[in-house]
Order: sequence, then C-alpha cells, then structure tokens
Amino acid sequence: MKFTFYGHACFGIETGGKKLLFDPFISGNELAKDIDIDKIEADYILVSHGHGDHVGDLVAIASRTGATVISSYEVVGWAQNQGVKNGHPMNFGSANFDFGKLHFLPAWHSSSMPGGEYGGNPGGFLVHGQEHKFYYSGDTCLMMDMQLVPRYAKLDFAILPVGGNFTMDADDAVIAAEFIQCDKIIGVHFDTFGYIKIDHQKTIDIFKAAGKELILPNIGETITL
Repeated sequence: MKFTFYGHACFGIETGGKKLLFDPFISGNELAKDIDIDKIEADYILVSHGHGDHVGDLVAIASRTGATVISSYEVVGWAQNQGVKNGHPMNFGSANFDFGKLHFLPAWHSSSMPGGEYGGNPGGFLVHGQEHKFYYSGDTCLMMDMQLVPRYAKLDFAILPVGGNFTMDADDAVIAAEFIQCDKIIGVHFDTFGYIKIDHQKTIDIFKAAGKELILPNIGETITL
C-alpha cells in the first residue's frame, strides 16, 4: 500500500487497485506549490468535512478524473451543484465499495462549505482495505468515541491531526492512538498556517516516549506501508 502526502490534510492511498484521495486542498496551500493537481489521479475522493482547507481542489480533481466523491450528504450535494457528476452521500454508518468496507465515523469539529452553506456533520473514515485497515480521524479534538474503533477493526496504521488549535495536538493525538489501539501514526494538519506550526522533532519525541511511531511526511513524499 502506498501513501502520498500532498500537504495539510490531503493525501492519497492506493489500495485494492483503487486510488483514494482524501481532503483535496493543494493549490491554496503555499507549502504545496510544487504539487501539480492535474497529475493527481483518483477513483474515489473522501472528504471529511466542508471547510475550504479540505475541499479547495475537490471540484477540479473530481471533474477531471470522474472520481466518486464520498462524504456527508451535504458535502456531496454541494459538489454535485458545482458540476461533479459522481457522488456517494453518507451519514454516520457503513457502506461497501470495491476497495472494501467503509465506516464514516463522527468527528468533533465544525463544517461549512466555502460559500457558507451548511456542510453537514464532520467525520472520519475507517477503511477496511484488502491490504490494510486504517483510520483517518479527520479534523477533530480528542474524543471518547475513538474507543469504538478497535471494535470495528485491528488497525495497521492511522492518520491523525497533530497541529493543535483547530484539532488535537501531539499530546492528545497520543491518547487518541491509545484509544484506537494503533502504534503507527501518520501526522497531518500541521505547519500550513501560523496557528498550527509545530516542532517536528519534539512532536515525534512525544510519540516515541509513549512507545509509538509518528511519521511526519514531507509534501510530495510517497511512503510504502
């Protein structure tokens, strides 16, 4: 399984012969200026919530690739109103896709579309892939609901925000890793704005002290998991 980081909370994962893209916000991120969105392929685009720093390039990429957008009913409806043809709306629950079973799980955050429209409930995704099972929490604070994740699957890795201010910081993300019973964490939602800049080594050390591995990928980097 390959994981490619496109900056902020945007990443791509190849699993079961399908390309999944999460929270596409690239062209509006100065740190990702070297990423060409026209070269990103996707069969599915999974969107955790409606904020601009998660849907900034959704319409452009979905329209070019024909990818199916998976998100809350409200986010999918917004995308279709922007001309996106393929969508699969969800609320909290599960559905089966050709890449595996998918749980759309709650997140504690807010959600509105770039134009101010209601964005539905923010969430995260648990992917039961053919190769690996992984959890992406989306933007969230630490929450007790995360303790349900191990009841659904034994995770191979998880993607959690570590930048603080709008989401969990490193200390809370360590507790989240304990809740979901996962020792390999990929950090996202850091450095993009002044509010969420982090000390990389200090953040990695916080996880190491808890007996967990934190990967802070470089923008454009592909990791084999």
